Amino acid sequence: MPTLIGHHKITKGAEHWLKSPKRGELFGALGVTNIRTFVDPQDPTRVAVLMDVPDMDAFAAAMQSDAAAEAMEYDGVDASSLVIMVESS
Repeated sequence: MPTLIGHHKITKGAEHWLKSPKRGELFGALGVTNIRTFVDPQDPTRVAVLMDVPDMDAFAAAMQSDAAAEAMEYDGVDASSLVIMVESS
């Protein structure tokens, strides 16, 4: 199962982003597990999510969906800053 990290900027504050249920709702429906969140202590508008993704194709499709756009808007994610990296071996 690939491990991904996505990092991006946020506009609504770290507390709002950390407490949001949207991440779990969107990714949980895809079978994503081990979701961990990170905030840059020097710049709390920079955050990251680390997760294990069972189906990369389903994940990629979900990230292009209206549901993902709505979740990112709710969370204050600057979608233009989103970078997703896949663990390599």
